[in-house]
Amino acid sequence: MSTTSPRYDLWSPETRANPLPLYARMRQEAPVVRLYDPTLRQPVWVVTRYKDAVELARDPRFTKDVKKLPEDSPHRQMRSADMEAISRHMLSADPPDHTRLRSLVSKAFTPRRVEELRPRIAAIASQLLDTAKDPGSMDLLDAFAFPLPITVIAELLGVPVEDRDQFRDWTTTIISPPSEGNLEPLREAGRQFIQYFQQLLARRRADPRDDLLTALMSAEEQGDRLSPLELMSMLFLLLVAGHETTVNLIGNGVWALLNHSEQLERLRANPALIESAVEEMLRYCGPVETTTQRWAAQDAEFHGQVIPRGETILASLLSADHDPEQFPEPERFDITREPNRHIAFGFGIHFCLGAPLARLEATIAINLLLERLPRLRFGVDPSELRWRDGILVRGLQRLPVAF
Repeated sequence: MSTTSPRYDLWSPETRANPLPLYARMRQEAPVVRLYDPTLRQPVWVVTRYKDAVELARDPRFTKDVKKLPEDSPHRQMRSADMEAISRHMLSADPPDHTRLRSLVSKAFTPRRVEELRPRIAAIASQLLDTAKDPGSMDLLDAFAFPLPITVIAELLGVPVEDRDQFRDWTTTIISPPSEGNLEPLREAGRQFIQYFQQLLARRRADPRDDLLTALMSAEEQGDRLSPLELMSMLFLLLVAGHETTVNLIGNGVWALLNHSEQLERLRANPALIESAVEEMLRYCGPVETTTQRWAAQDAEFHGQVIPRGETILASLLSADHDPEQFPEPERFDITREPNRHIAFGFGIHFCLGAPLARLEATIAINLLLERLPRLRFGVDPSELRWRDGILVRGLQRLPVAF
């Protein structure tokens, strides 16, 4: 068994501020390496090259289903009953369960249905700027990047929008890196989330509506439907993925534009470049730094390393999207980059189901920001900005801007 390498500290404050130099070293020196995760207090294998990340996503020897691990696995033991109730979604499943779960919800996110949301997304974004533009400064995340996608997904699901701050507290706590000190707050957030949605689902059964919540309750595919646990887990996944990804896509994208004034002016002069610009934002500073956990279902050799059964392996999407073998001049931010086959939304069967919605929200939001706030700029020295802890989500804690 390989020992953990102390040479690559992905969790240090310096690396969290800018992980790209370390990832460049890892791609060269140790593209598949066993590290010690100080938050999980366990070893984790990290894959950093683009082609290896794509291969890992396709490799059936690595499972997303924690129930396939031995009973004494620390990963199974960490999964409390409360967390189990919000973990039975498609992101934590292998085929055929994954195939069934995805098919039951995929109809809500077809390109046509997502495109129908365009006028409502634009109206919400415009209203948020109406209320934020007078003072001449704001935290872009709190005032704009967060309320836009959480309002969209809450309306889509049929969840009261006035509860959106509560959802943010719950989901931010639940997806934060687990540690000895925060396990109980994490579990308590899970319990509160479950209790809230049990009450809401009971109201929907008594009073069905034309929303995704009612549709998921009655969704059937070839005589199958979501179990109560699967339904609760799917609601959690949709709420988290429905806003967390887009919040940080908008925040990181604006951060990249403000750091590259020539690209900002290029987009301002030609708003038709917005779709290409969003793809480059996803590649350059995507909102998800690594994939969620996979585990070796058996001892498995992967690019010269033996991954022992039950150990965690994940791919760095951020590193893969800066691999010079795939992207010429990967550190250059170019809103017209072509081709741009990034994997910021994952790859293979676990490719993000909500990617079309996140892309649409970002294209509308960022173009509107540049149109309505012509002198948009950082509100503090960029060196003062701080990134969130952990290696799963890549996002700023705050993004003060002036205009």
